[in-house]
Amino acid sequence: MWGGRTGALLRVWGLWPAGVRGRRPLGCNAASLAGNNSPQCWNCGGPGVPKRGDGFFCPQCRALQPPDLTRDYFSLMDCNRAFAVDTAKLQNRYQQLQRLVHPDFFSQRSQTEKDFSEKHATLVNDAYKTLLAPLSRGLYLLKLHGVEIAEGTDYAMDQQFLMEIMEINEKLAEAQSEAAMKEIESIVRAKQKELSDNVSKAFEQDDFEKAKEILTKMRYFSNVEEKIKLKKIPL
Repeated sequence: MWGGRTGALLRVWGLWPAGVRGRRPLGCNAASLAGNNSPQCWNCGGPGVPKRGDGFFCPQCRALQPPDLTRDYFSLMDCNRAFAVDTAKLQNRYQQLQRLVHPDFFSQRSQTEKDFSEKHATLVNDAYKTLLAPLSRGLYLLKLHGVEIAEGTDYAMDQQFLMEIMEINEKLAEAQSEAAMKEIESIVRAKQKELSDNVSKAFEQDDFEKAKEILTKMRYFSNVEEKIKLKKIPL
C-alpha cells in the first residue's frame, strides 16, 4: 500500500487516482513479467501506460512500470530534439523525474518496483548528464541521426587546427602561474563557445557531416579542458 511520505507526495503531485485507497498486492509472478513488452500492467494485468508521456505508474493499481528503453533522451527530458536546449528547463525536468522515480521513495516497496526504480533513476541520470553538456548532447543528437564518431579518430583534421591544439597544449605544459592557467582557460572557453554556436547552426541546417567535423574539434578542446582540471589538482 502506498503510505507515509511516498503516498503524501503522490497526492501532492496529483498522481493518486481519485477513490483509490490502496493498491492491489504485487503478483508473485511479477519478476517473470518484468521483461514482457506487453502494454498491460505487470502487476494487475490492466491496460498499461502509454509508451510516451509521463505515465510511469499503472493508472489502475499505481504500480511503477518498467522504463521504456526505446524512448530517446530528448523525449524523456521533455526537450525538443535539437542541439539548442534550455538548460534551466532541463534541470527542472530532472528534478521532477527524480521526485517520481528516485529509489528512496521505493524503499518499502516490492523488489520488482525497487528494481524498476533503480533502472528509471539510472536512465534519468544518464539522460540529464548527456543533454546538459554541449559535446555529449551533440554526439548523442548526431547518433540519433545515424552518424557516429568512433573513439580515437581524427576525422582528417586540418593541419592548422592540429597546430592550434598543439600550441595550446604546449602553453598548458609550460604554465606555472594561476594567471597563465586562467589565460588558457579563457582561450579554450571562447573556442568551445564558437564551436557550439557553429554546430547548432549545422544541426539546424541538417548538415550532419559539418556537425560531425565541429564536434570532433570540440572533443579536442574538451580533452584540453580535462588536462587543465588535472593540472589544477595539487599533487
